[in-house]
Amino acid sequence: MRRRVAITGMGVIAPGGVGAKEFWTLLTEGRTATRRISFFDPSPFRSQVAAEVDFDPVAAGLTPAEVARMDRAAQFAVVATREAVADSGIELSERDPARVGVTVGTAVGATMGLEREYRTVSDDGQRYLVDHERAVPHLYQYLVPSSFAVDVAHAVGAEGPATVVSTGCTSGLDSVGYAVELIRERSADIMIAGSTDAPISPITLACFDAIKATTPRNDDAEHASRPFDISRDGFVLGEGAAMFVLEDLDHARRRDAHIYAEIAGFGSRCNAFHMTGLRPDGREMAEAIRVALAEAGLAGDDVDYINAHGSGTKQNDRHETAAFKRSLGGNAYRCPVSSIKSMVGHSLGAIGSIEIAASALAIEHDVVPPTANLHRPDPECDLDYVPLTARPWRTDTVLTVGSGFGGFQSAMVLTRPGRS
Repeated sequence: MRRRVAITGMGVIAPGGVGAKEFWTLLTEGRTATRRISFFDPSPFRSQVAAEVDFDPVAAGLTPAEVARMDRAAQFAVVATREAVADSGIELSERDPARVGVTVGTAVGATMGLEREYRTVSDDGQRYLVDHERAVPHLYQYLVPSSFAVDVAHAVGAEGPATVVSTGCTSGLDSVGYAVELIRERSADIMIAGSTDAPISPITLACFDAIKATTPRNDDAEHASRPFDISRDGFVLGEGAAMFVLEDLDHARRRDAHIYAEIAGFGSRCNAFHMTGLRPDGREMAEAIRVALAEAGLAGDDVDYINAHGSGTKQNDRHETAAFKRSLGGNAYRCPVSSIKSMVGHSLGAIGSIEIAASALAIEHDVVPPTANLHRPDPECDLDYVPLTARPWRTDTVLTVGSGFGGFQSAMVLTRPGRS
């Protein structure tokens, strides 16, 4: 019999809300956490706004040695992991460590640490032959994203499978989907899974400026992220992390754990089409949704809420609108859809897991978070995008989706734990 997998612990580091409770409050109040970038002077760049996390690593429980050693994204992951484990009530010290695994998603790894140290060893890029003696001893850990899984595993004493998943902006969905499969195939009993990214740095801004993917709406940072609105003009960069404790549903029930949701289905596809382009018919995302629903044993009519990718680029919003119609049929018009990127920005590899957290909390509270800044819907985006205000809504089944440069398309189905 196939194991069923439950979310029993949650930790969230997000713009405007450090901690799952604070994060959910931000969403349900419809507040935005986007602002002009404060980490460095962004004035040379086309897009100068982002959704930054107000994060004090020492106040969050990290030691000075951990702060010195870990990149900001690794710090996010470890702090979110500690919150998730405490929230789950599980005593990992009493479990076989070889049966506890880790999967961490990230799109850009230790971008902030690596860029900072490169500037140090190269005299701000003046030296082609860098001076390695200026480098911090842990520079190698910034180079390899696998260090994130190591840091999380060390934090909880996990000795089972430890993996980093890097599939661009679907990393946060894919890492959790992979963790679910490890439990189902009995490679692990408990998985610490999620994703993290801290990409707000000059090199990241330059990359997205080059392809004009981010918004130039610098004079109105609070309202710059506006998915599905006819005036949208690109996404707002963000940062953050979400980590979960996943375990076999029967095991969770035996220990009387609080269960947020069951992860009932997952699907992933690649369009093999274009690095940044999307076909307008939404076929690839629709196929990922079809696979996720089939794995969950559900049909399109069973979906109560769609947590959209909703990046705020014109082609993405139209692409996934078409995908919802293609995969859900008439229910696409009846089912509320919203994008939390309107409030917390697009944290690249982290956002998929942050959106899983929002989806699980929507089930927990029977509330659909809104799409902020949606005043004039694009006529081509003609679904119910829950503008501006959260909505009380019976939410037994949530579909959450992701779309990433490179053609990655992923979909996950979460259900209320009482579902048979």
